[in-house]
Amino acid sequence: MSDVYVSKIAGELGLNASGVAAAIGLFKEDATIPFVARYRKEATGGLDEVALGKIQERLEQLKELDTRREAIIKSLTERDLLTEELKAKVMGAETMAKLEDVYLPFRPKRRTRATIAKEKGLEPLADKIYEQGGDDPAQLAAAYVSEEKGVKTADEALAGARDIIAERISEDEQARARLRQLFSQKGVFHSKVLTGKETEGAKFKDYFDWKEPAAKAPSHRILAMRRGEAEGFLSMRIEVEADEAVALLEPLFVKNGSACGRQVKEAVTDSYNRLLALSMEGEARLETKKRADAQAIEVFARNLREILMASPLGHKNILALDPGFRTGCKLVCLDRNGKLIHDDVVYPHNGEGAAASAAAKVKELAARFKTEVIAIGNGTAGRETEEFARNLKLDGVIIVVVNESGASVYSASEVARDEFPDKDVTVRGAVSIGRRLMDPLAELVKIDPKSIGVGQYQHDVDQNGLKKSLDATVESCVNSVGVEVNTASRELLSYVSGLNAGLAKNIVEYRNANGAFASRSALKKVPRLGPKAFEQAAGFLRVREGENPLDSSAVHPERYAIVEQMAKDLGCKVVDLMTSAELRAKIDIRKYIADGVGEPTLKDILAELAKPGRDPRKQFEAFAFGEATKMEELKPGQKLPGIVTNVAAFGAFVDIGVHQDGLVHISELSDRFVQDAATVVKVGQKVQVTVLDVDLARHRIALSMKSNPVVGPRESRGNQPAAAAGPRQDRQRGNGPRPDRGQRREEAPMGSMAEALKAFMDKRRN
Repeated sequence: MSDVYVSKIAGELGLNASGVAAAIGLFKEDATIPFVARYRKEATGGLDEVALGKIQERLEQLKELDTRREAIIKSLTERDLLTEELKAKVMGAETMAKLEDVYLPFRPKRRTRATIAKEKGLEPLADKIYEQGGDDPAQLAAAYVSEEKGVKTADEALAGARDIIAERISEDEQARARLRQLFSQKGVFHSKVLTGKETEGAKFKDYFDWKEPAAKAPSHRILAMRRGEAEGFLSMRIEVEADEAVALLEPLFVKNGSACGRQVKEAVTDSYNRLLALSMEGEARLETKKRADAQAIEVFARNLREILMASPLGHKNILALDPGFRTGCKLVCLDRNGKLIHDDVVYPHNGEGAAASAAAKVKELAARFKTEVIAIGNGTAGRETEEFARNLKLDGVIIVVVNESGASVYSASEVARDEFPDKDVTVRGAVSIGRRLMDPLAELVKIDPKSIGVGQYQHDVDQNGLKKSLDATVESCVNSVGVEVNTASRELLSYVSGLNAGLAKNIVEYRNANGAFASRSALKKVPRLGPKAFEQAAGFLRVREGENPLDSSAVHPERYAIVEQMAKDLGCKVVDLMTSAELRAKIDIRKYIADGVGEPTLKDILAELAKPGRDPRKQFEAFAFGEATKMEELKPGQKLPGIVTNVAAFGAFVDIGVHQDGLVHISELSDRFVQDAATVVKVGQKVQVTVLDVDLARHRIALSMKSNPVVGPRESRGNQPAAAAGPRQDRQRGNGPRPDRGQRREEAPMGSMAEALKAFMDKRRN
């Protein structure tokens, strides 16, 4: 089936078939997307990670469809129901919905009104009525009255016959296709508050009586309504006009206006109201949920990429403070490689005496450990601690406020316990704050991406799909930056192309036992790291100051010979090519084109020789918040600097330094019309905002990025509901780990589509 897959995927995605075939072939050999995108450009025609990801995703979908197709063929064969015509239909179904429609009449089913009617011998009567000849239905039915079979009257016989016809209609492929299209095009979401839940469910008040076309409903509103329903505050339906639906069906089944035709018409109406409406609504709910999940996951992955690829401070001596009022500020000192060399507690907010003692201690530690940067978490007391640090006026020391979302998750994790078994969670959290300033990517890979706090409704979407997408994003970021093999953590190494948690552990253990790796080739000595893993991983691993200068670059070892030949042809050393632009300019790459090595690879090699192991991330820039430190200090019209912490479909959340993110609605992002917030702002971006409105009761701040915004409550700027910003949950301090922003509740992952549909239909029937 691989050839069929290739042509289908290439056609759907508008890609060259040879490139798709090469990608699928490489995936079969367990090649990773980062490896194929970087080192197999000639084979795939230069397909990037996005295109390769789509190929891989569609390939999995087609394989899943074929697996289901095989299961259906097997079931039909075992029950002696498979005919050549039916087999052709099964094999020709190109979507899961179409395949299930073909199988529906033959699916083993529970006892229904139609099966009961068949048990009473009424199927021949249903057949005669369905022919819609000139016979009198009552006279036809009289022949089927039987006390023995439980049919007492002709009317009962007719009712049973209509039940059989209604079920046939509900299983008809064309009927289901028409209704599926109707629900897709004209279905309307309608959510209502459940009686008596108005007060308790106030956070969903935007949806107490909300209607909008299902086809246009954005992801965040679909997920919000579903959450309100799941939590018992809302009822939600997808509705279409019943008369329009029945009118679509009648031409398929009603042949004429005869008495029998009227019986069929009655069966059509019953089939829709009792069977098809419920089934189609269930399908529409699942399809809109899948669409909402896909959009939400895409936004989450995009935001995650921005935060993982945030500018690293680099190797600096850091003093990190995890702020607190009553319990004090946890203080740690880290060396230029992020190693913990001292920890302590200071109390700058507990009176003048404690503040003076804290100031003296910080100054002494900063001098002793040659502190270059003070990193301060943005949790409770963050702004007050920042003010304390700035008042110390330490010469040459930069002060930076760090987003600490997820720090508490790391501090209580097995990873942190393994690294700091004799330190409590507060010290581990402070270390994480300092390290994430030094290198956000290296530190954030240690925690579940969902805990970083850059998604919306992450606990409501398909958990398997979310994990897969976020893991792929982390893998892409790690391999894009590259990893220093002699300093990388086990967690960071596990995301390198071709490696996994087991191999990463083996690398660290080998490094600890034998010292730093002197070259990439030395990795071959690591237990269980075979040729395939080495091929996939080597180009993304860096060995600084190793035996071979190319080991510090992204040039793959399989191409070292080409670079060595270039150097030989110019009568110089490889290291000379890496330091001399004049020498590199003399290289004619056409001379080195060979099997599997074309201009794309050779251009990449020259780029690497110019900037070996270059970091694609932007240079770090310090940031300072405005004077406001509390919501109560904000006033409409006030202009403040801020940092974008999250981007959603409806706008962007911005940290302005008051322990509560404000929302810039999509209509306030720019003076021009904005359809996608991500085209204007990105997570981590520094922006200037204007305060529009402050709702202290609901902990909401409305902001604008327009040049001349209209200040006032949001109602004056639009009435579409948006997700609430809500107070940051990670501001609530306690003795143990803190719940992080975005972690609302845990729930089991979604089951299969069939199980979900069945559960929905059972719920509606009951």
